[in-house]
Amino acid sequence: QVQLVESGGGLVQPGGSLRLSCAASGFTFWYYVMSWYRQAPGKARELVARITKDGGRKIYADSVKGRFTISRDNRKNTVSLQMNSLKSEDTAVYYCNRDEYWGQGTQVTVSS
Repeated sequence: QVQLVESGGGLVQPGGSLRLSCAASGFTFWYYVMSWYRQAPGKARELVARITKDGGRKIYADSVKGRFTISRDNRKNTVSLQMNSLKSEDTAVYYCNRDEYWGQGTQVTVSS
C-alpha cells in the first residue's frame, strides 16, 4: 500500500532553516508528481511546492518562492523540502502528498 512518511520538522528561530524529508513506498515513485502541502491552525491546507516526475519542473507558492526548494531522489524514493529564511508565518503541519495519498504530517514551528 502507498505510504508517505515525513520527517525533519521541529522548532526553529526566525531566519533559520529546516529540511523536511518524505520517504515513499508502495508505488513506483519515479512515475508520480510529488507535492508538499501545509496547514496552519485555523487555516485551509495549502500547496507549498510541487515537483514533476523527473524533477525538471518545480512550482512554489508565492509565499515561499526564493526561500524553499523542493527536490527528489528517484533512486531512494524520497522527496525533500529545504526551507530557509523561515518566518513565523511558516509555522504549520507539513504534509507530503501524491494524488489522494497523504503522510501523517510533521510539525514546523518558527518562533523565538
